[in-house]
Amino acid sequence: MVRRKHISSGDWRTVESFWNAKGTAFFQAPVGAQIKVRYGAGWFGFDSQKQALDGVAYKKLVVGLGSLGFARMQIKVSQTTDVTYDVYGDGLARPLPEIQF
Repeated sequence: MVRRKHISSGDWRTVESFWNAKGTAFFQAPVGAQIKVRYGAGWFGFDSQKQALDGVAYKKLVVGLGSLGFARMQIKVSQTTDVTYDVYGDGLARPLPEIQF
């Protein structure tokens, strides 16, 4: 499902949350934005799959078995902007988004 969210600049912002579930998301822009998966909460959490967006290639985040607790897909942008991404909550392996955005 293609989603669009208004993201404020600054610290990491959560775009999708997972509790005891799997999911995959694809991001492409804005250029220079950073994406990651954050598992757990507070001091007991850890980051995974940190990537930078280049505006050309699709970057994929996958939430797997670590979400048996709590997992979040997050983005960090340098200036406030709208972000479009494609997310799937079924946990199936996908090499690319089904719809080009």
